[in-house]
Amino acid sequence: MEISKREEEYLETMYMLHKNRGIIRVKDIARMMKVKPPSVVDALKKLNEKGLVHYEKYDRILLTEKGRKIAETTYSKHILLTEFFIEILGIPPEIAEQDACQFEHYVHEITAERIKEFARFIQEQCPYVLKQFIKEKLAEEK
Repeated sequence: MEISKREEEYLETMYMLHKNRGIIRVKDIARMMKVKPPSVVDALKKLNEKGLVHYEKYDRILLTEKGRKIAETTYSKHILLTEFFIEILGIPPEIAEQDACQFEHYVHEITAERIKEFARFIQEQCPYVLKQFIKEKLAEEK
């Protein structure tokens, strides 16, 4: 089954809402994604048809097991990429966050795992070189 980038974003948003608030509401999804509630309802209907959420009008919104797994994978890539961009590449947090939102939908699991292994290796084996690199990048930005 094909899942679009936008559908992944909806699933990830619902996952974060459930994780942080314990409840998923249309208005909260709309606010987080900066869209109108009718757009959220349309997306929920499509995700419901694909078996990724349980959605009935005026009822709770729940991720299915399959929807939750996709959301968790997307969210974990987001966290990994954000940390990699900030801690290894020295990218400013707001830019790292924006870039991670884009990259997370295109990065294969194997690539994400390799990024994680590389970051761990650099942090453990070359902490001084890493600090120097970041220091130089920050100096260049000034």
